[in-house]
Amino acid sequence: MPIIQVNLIEGRPSEKIKALIENITDTVSETLDAPRESVRVLVTELPKTHWGIAGVPASERK
Repeated sequence: MPIIQVNLIEGRPSEKIKALIENITDTVSETLDAPRESVRVLVTELPKTHWGIAGVPASERK
């Protein structure tokens, strides 16, 4: 059973997350010849204050 984890900065609309889950599922299923029913996609959204880029929280970047 493939399990794919995706970490994103929060703020995307739910329809974008849904499309991401569908597209990842399709790609993994096709690439690995795995049944769609066996593919799991976990999406974790993190606040900008908890996401660092070059040593700085994303919330403080321009």
